[in-house]
Amino acid sequence: MTSATSAIIDGGRAERGGTVALVHDHGGARKALAAALALVAGFAGAEVLAGLLAGSVALLADAAHMLSDALALGLALFAAWLALRPATPERSFGWRRAEVLAALANAVVLVLLGAWIIWEAAGRLSDPPDVTGGWVLAAGVAGLAVNVAAARILHGAGSGLNVRAAMLHVLADLASSAGVVLAGLVVLVTGWPYADPVAALAIGVLVIVSTVDVLRETIGVLLEGAPEGMDAREVGAAMASTEGVVGVHDLHLWTITSGFPALSAHVLVTAGADCHAIRRDLELLLRDRFQLDHTTLQVEHAPGLIKLAR
Repeated sequence: MTSATSAIIDGGRAERGGTVALVHDHGGARKALAAALALVAGFAGAEVLAGLLAGSVALLADAAHMLSDALALGLALFAAWLALRPATPERSFGWRRAEVLAALANAVVLVLLGAWIIWEAAGRLSDPPDVTGGWVLAAGVAGLAVNVAAARILHGAGSGLNVRAAMLHVLADLASSAGVVLAGLVVLVTGWPYADPVAALAIGVLVIVSTVDVLRETIGVLLEGAPEGMDAREVGAAMASTEGVVGVHDLHLWTITSGFPALSAHVLVTAGADCHAIRRDLELLLRDRFQLDHTTLQVEHAPGLIKLAR
């Protein structure tokens, strides 16, 4: 059995090709997550106080979302640090899956938060409270500014599931802050009492809808599904069409963590063919055409001259 990326065991540590680049990416992500966490956490408490003073469910919904943002960013930051811990004989991939688990936890929290906001807002529709529009507008504008700043910090910090889930929290909260600003304006200009709970309903729906893609992708990774945008049948057909290959089976294609797809397969080649040369050809094919750097191929000669169906 051979591998396109070798593992060097030294003192209980396993180092693989591409690790250096991943470390740099994680370093930038950690700094961005830490800065965004400080910004969001610093504002969340003030918004809770403003929501209580104004009697605004939309503002409290936005404040709750800001608090969940702080928790999500903290979890994402911890997971990014944990993912850098070295591999061990017991954990050959280290803690890289921690980022996927953090993304899943953040997505679930967002769904629960959205459901709570909708429930709370629906209750207010039957008996809308008096809302202080000035407080709502001022806090909404401040929240909008904070979330724009946090989004700018996270932009470009990486495209991994962990960072994407944290970014979703911030973007959803940015949209909810915009809804709070709109509700505050409507209350100030028209005095319409339903503006606040209607804005909260819209925020709740937006929070849930924005989470679906990340939730689906994280579950796919944990269920060992093929990487996004990659078809295992196409990969297998490309391998089987390589000169000297007569059959490919037991092909497995999955994702270790964001940006780290992996493949293993059993390859049969014609009797008398150079197994090692064909293996190298397949590794180049998988790397150049499908961006698969971590591959494990078991190459054997087919019995006799029987050609297997591809």
